[in-house]
Amino acid sequence: MFKKSILTAALITVTAIAAHAAPTRVDAKIAKYKTESGVAGNLGSIGSDTLNNLMTYWAEGFKKKYPNVNIQIEGKGSSTAPPALIAGTSQLGPMSREMKSSEIEAFEKKYGYKPTKIGVALDSLAVFVNKDNPIKSLSLDEVDAIFSKTHKRGGADVTTWGQLGVTGKLASAPISLYGRNSASGTYGYFKEHAMGKGDFKNSVKEQPGSASVVEGVAHDVAGIGYSGIGYATSGVRALSLSDKKGGPVEAANYQNVLSGKYPLSRMLYIYVAKKPGQPLPKVVEEFLRYALSKEGQEIVVKDGYDPLTAKLVEQQLKALK
Repeated sequence: MFKKSILTAALITVTAIAAHAAPTRVDAKIAKYKTESGVAGNLGSIGSDTLNNLMTYWAEGFKKKYPNVNIQIEGKGSSTAPPALIAGTSQLGPMSREMKSSEIEAFEKKYGYKPTKIGVALDSLAVFVNKDNPIKSLSLDEVDAIFSKTHKRGGADVTTWGQLGVTGKLASAPISLYGRNSASGTYGYFKEHAMGKGDFKNSVKEQPGSASVVEGVAHDVAGIGYSGIGYATSGVRALSLSDKKGGPVEAANYQNVLSGKYPLSRMLYIYVAKKPGQPLPKVVEEFLRYALSKEGQEIVVKDGYDPLTAKLVEQQLKALK
């Protein structure tokens, strides 16, 4: 879960705009984007698959404003972002998790300063089941029992849907597991927050991207998988979750992400190499300003994720100075 300090700031402006799961408009206090002169050149982005579609949408909108900008986007997993930033093969490092201390140290060894982290959207990391599966909710204790072979949260192994209270033909069906590979930030976040840093079962079908996870579950009535909420389709349902079995169950919606009640709430980031006291290259700075503008946050909603509040946007813009 992203930091409580961020959550507290977010709640200052949440009341009027957090009424439902997919807000139809962003915080009215977020400023519109204003184009600047002299923005041109090449811009590379390497990193998160979760953010891949969102980066593409932002790139399309940004290029309409700046036809002389050429943008290349690659989304193979958050773990590919730090090495690309360090090597200078990309200027933007989208990540669905925060950098590990080892990644920050490697960056600092190269540049002499730490990378700058910019929050660009909010996400409820969803646990998806097939639309025809009747189960409505799970606890993270049960999620751990389903996906993990080490059971760090203390539960007994769960292998069939009947063990979770499902009746009928599906009750005896083995649970079919879909997940991401270890390069994925979603994999790392899920491993840490849902499984107490435990180990995945060998039976998890590792997929190259979030869309593949959701597609697998959509075509497998006994399937279950995890992915950013932005990849939801009509073939799957996001389960409501509780932290502990018997605890309060919370839906994967905007209000619960902002309040921190949904247990797999997270911020999505773009990391950049910004030398302290010096501005970013113009094309990099303006891309980030565009993502944090009213138009940019409307694109967040279009892609199925949750927009930042004006207070959160203000905090991120300060990091660009």
